[in-house]
Parts: sequence; structure tokens; C-alpha cells
Amino acid sequence: MATGHEGNQQSGKAQGTTQGAAGGQTGQDWDALKEDVGDMAETAMEQGRHIFDSAREQATGYVDQRKDQLAQSVVDLANTLRQSGGGFDQPSIRAIVESAAGGLEQVAENIRARSFGDMVDNVETMVRRRPAAAAITTMAVGFLLARFVKASSEAAARSAGRSSRPSGGAGQWQPHGVPGSNRPPSGQAGA
Repeated sequence: MATGHEGNQQSGKAQGTTQGAAGGQTGQDWDALKEDVGDMAETAMEQGRHIFDSAREQATGYVDQRKDQLAQSVVDLANTLRQSGGGFDQPSIRAIVESAAGGLEQVAENIRARSFGDMVDNVETMVRRRPAAAAITTMAVGFLLARFVKASSEAAARSAGRSSRPSGGAGQWQPHGVPGSNRPPSGQAGA
């Protein structure tokens, strides 16, 4: 009996050694895998930063090229404002128009003198200092832009020879039971 018991102990020791060696090997493999994944994540982060920096540089370069065109457009607007203001008979109105044109020229010079990053920083600073004014300005600009787009589309429709409002054609709502209506008369189900 002692011999059988000793054999079981030796067999158990051999199994424990095998399991321990396999467990150690698995731990080393796991550590190597974690290191490889960490290296891949670091490489992906570096590539992502590089792509982001490259895109930002390209966007900044594009905006810097376009800012001169924007500044010239602002100067042209100031000149147009001056020309239209010259037709007023009242000196006070001409002074207001001249002041507005001068302000636009200063804006154009600021656009030319500053980089895109400086302008973004200035806008961010202004929004942080006066969030209510920024919100009101944004809403006003949105409203004016919407009015401009609407007026432009109506003008384009008129110049094309058609009205921007339908005149009784299909698709326009008409009361129930009127001939040519797009709805069935009361009490009748649509087929």
C-alpha cells in the first residue's frame, strides 16, 4: 500500500510541475501579448496625432490663403457702402455710413494682420467673457442668413418666370369636397 500511495504522490508532483510550467508559460505569453497590444495602441495614437496635426495645418493654410480674399471682400463692401451713402442729402446719415465703412476697413485690416489661430482665440475669448452677447449675435446672424437665403431663392424663382408660391396646383391644400382637392370629401374614405 505504501508503494501505491507514494506513486500517487509522485504522479501528483509531476502533474503540479507540468501545470506550473504551463502556467508560467501562459503568464509570459500574456505579458508579451499585453506589451504588443500596448505598442500597437501607442503607434496608432501617434499616427492619429500626426493625421490630426496634418489636417489642422492644411486647414489653417487654406484659411490663411482665403483670409486675404475675405479681407478684400470686406473692403469692397466698405467701398460700396460709401458710394451708396454719398447719395444721402442729410450729413448725419452720410457720417453714419462713412463711420460704418471705416469700421469695415478696420475689420479688413485686422483680418489681414492676424492668423487664423489668433482669430479663433479672440472669438473664444469673447464667447467666454460674454456668452449672452455671443448667443444673441449667433441668433441674429442666423436670422439674417436665413432671410438672405429666402430672399435669394425667391428672386431666383421670379427671374425664372415662376412664383415661389403655388397657385392651386396639385399638392396645394384645398378644403374638403372642393373639386380637384387632394383630400376626399367629409364622410368618404380614401381609396
